[in-house]
Amino acid sequence: MSDQTALQEPGCAICLGPAGDPELDRVHVWEDRLWRVSMSTSGYTTGFAYLEPKRHIPHVTDLDGEEAQTFGTVLARVTAALKQASGAEIVWLYVFGGGIPHLHVHLAPHREGDPLNSQIVRGDVVDEKLPSGASRIISRDFPELPAAEIQDVIDQTRSALTRTGVL
Repeated sequence: MSDQTALQEPGCAICLGPAGDPELDRVHVWEDRLWRVSMSTSGYTTGFAYLEPKRHIPHVTDLDGEEAQTFGTVLARVTAALKQASGAEIVWLYVFGGGIPHLHVHLAPHREGDPLNSQIVRGDVVDEKLPSGASRIISRDFPELPAAEIQDVIDQTRSALTRTGVL
């Protein structure tokens, strides 16, 4: 058994590497020892790509070891190449965590007027522009959660990250 085979999960289309690309309507573009990039061969915008670890890692929360150490550098390199090649203004990143349980970051080069969606909340929303130029998305379909509930999760996250030495 090869090292690469040992890292695969049976039945995972992404673990198949280039052999799984036809089913996923994409083509292999680049790889190094840990990471792989493939790109959609059809769709509604050019340059749509996927960054995924070669090792079977189900979700971004499972990143560790060398993949965790190199993720930011590889992501920056790949998105810079996509931005230049596609003429995009920005490359949006989507990580959904559903579907195929093998981490794959959707890399979406965005240009004004393309069909990509930046809406982060379902339903009818209001885009309130802030003085900084940022937007506050307000849902007309869902009420905001109580501030105390939000603050509790903030405090728990801060505590967990402080205990693990991340902060």
